[in-house]
Amino acid sequence: MSRGTTTHRTISYASSGVDIDAGDRAVEALKPSIRKTARPEVVGGIGGFAGLFALDVEKYRRPLLASSTDGVGTKLVIAQKLDIHDTVGIDLVAMVVDDLVVCGAEPLFLLDYIATGQVVPERIADIGAGIADGCRYAGCSLIGGEIAEHPGVMKADDYDISATGVGVVEADELLGPDRVKPGDVAIAMRASGLHSNGFSLVREALFGVGKMDLGTVVPEFATAEHSQRTLGEELLTPTHIYAKDCLELAKECDVHAFAHITGGGIAGNLVRSIPDGLSVAVDRSTWTPNPVFDVVQHTGGIGDEEMERTFNMGVGMVAVVAPDQVDRSLAVLTARHVEAWTIGEVAEGEDGVKLTGSYRKAD
Repeated sequence: MSRGTTTHRTISYASSGVDIDAGDRAVEALKPSIRKTARPEVVGGIGGFAGLFALDVEKYRRPLLASSTDGVGTKLVIAQKLDIHDTVGIDLVAMVVDDLVVCGAEPLFLLDYIATGQVVPERIADIGAGIADGCRYAGCSLIGGEIAEHPGVMKADDYDISATGVGVVEADELLGPDRVKPGDVAIAMRASGLHSNGFSLVREALFGVGKMDLGTVVPEFATAEHSQRTLGEELLTPTHIYAKDCLELAKECDVHAFAHITGGGIAGNLVRSIPDGLSVAVDRSTWTPNPVFDVVQHTGGIGDEEMERTFNMGVGMVAVVAPDQVDRSLAVLTARHVEAWTIGEVAEGEDGVKLTGSYRKAD
């Protein structure tokens, strides 16, 4: 049986599309950003086969390790079209660490994974700088990762990113549904925008149905700082990282639970922090969603129910606190420049989360 015609052409890993030297340059370009995230517990540096972190076990009575993994999703398409890559890393960190902090865990370290059709060191450095920024905002270290080149599987300029994070919480300080009681109050924390969920629907609504352009200046997006804000700028707004805010709130106040509002919306995520036999009626009249939600809904002709189950609608995190801790909790968050307000109360009776009232109209 013939195994093919022998030729004199010499092939290599580089000729098949994988440039090891480019990968090495990308790692070198990332090192300065990574060093800025180092906590005292980090052992060694980048370049080993595993990231090392020396957990100070004497600091804890009974430490529980918490772990979370996530990605950014199709928001990356917007970054790739605009050739802006230094913000999606912040989104990536937010998706991981704000899941960790829900149980009261302090994020300790993160490992990332970047897959791309072609390694361009400058682009990888931008992505990595965003991840490092996110880690600094969250107070955790970036201790390792992987850059994978996938020629023939991904287009040269395409990439995907994911990360896994680890945190720690004292066993007797673990937050969650078991602590929630009737009379507890739900406090919302303002989202910076769409965050990193629902972008497949966003792209269909704005670019498929609406035929909009990323460079279009949208009047609704104007701010005091930016009177000419484009659609692309709004869509790439980084996800707010709540980790330090939540940890400080839990330290200063009697917090019983948190809920990170991601895919599934407010009801779909808050219900995960409410025990069976209890419910919360979320009063939508207490806030006005960010303008981007109205633009997406009306441009795409999306129904209210679909909006609610896909997007955060302006709420990125919810804290469930003891009733006598509401004023103090709001003060702590305000001092940290987090817009917060009460949205409902935990009650006995029918299980679940109900959305009541209508959103407040913008002034």
